[in-house]
Amino acid sequence: MEDKMPKVGVILSGCGVYDGAEIHEAVLTMLELDKRGCELVIMAPDKPQMHVINHLTGEEVKGETRNVLVESARIARGEIKNIDDVNPDELDALVLPGGFGAAKNLSNFAVKGEKAEVDPSVARILREVHKKGKPIAAVCIAPAVVAAALGEINPELTIGNDEATAKAIEAMGGKHFVCPVDGFHVDEKNKIISTPAYMLGKRISEVHAGISKMVDALMKLIG
Repeated sequence: MEDKMPKVGVILSGCGVYDGAEIHEAVLTMLELDKRGCELVIMAPDKPQMHVINHLTGEEVKGETRNVLVESARIARGEIKNIDDVNPDELDALVLPGGFGAAKNLSNFAVKGEKAEVDPSVARILREVHKKGKPIAAVCIAPAVVAAALGEINPELTIGNDEATAKAIEAMGGKHFVCPVDGFHVDEKNKIISTPAYMLGKRISEVHAGISKMVDALMKLIG
């Protein structure tokens, strides 16, 4: 009898590092999960982005609006669900790639820092997946979302070595661990894995190394 494929949820936050999901991190994460035989359940909240950034100039595009779910569908090749339609009972694990969208669209960490609030739909699925004892992985700045949603469990998290972000994570209840770009950290008690990715990385190969190791650790926790 063929083994059941692990079903892993991937939460995207738009399309593009400055106002959505970091595309390299999202694609590398999905690639590594696919290589290990996982079935991906890609999802995003159906809501407007905080704002739109011109990725050529880095400047805000005034008067333009984009939808997080619609933009995330670009990365997912259209195979994506509204996060409200995803049943956590069907998932074996959950992964959050980084990008400023995690801090702007999945939460308001980019604006409120340690006082951040998480999008209710994102918070719901994070809390339910954790409550059921299933592992969660977070990349780059996404651990800040985990800290904001699950601070009461004192999750152990990485974001590289950025002091201000680390302090904000600890103010929300998290425990920060300095970690190299090609490394990762596992919170064994809470089944949470994280890697710094582009919080530290300058090259896609460096980021890939950390994400690959993070996914290996995730697969061990899935069992």
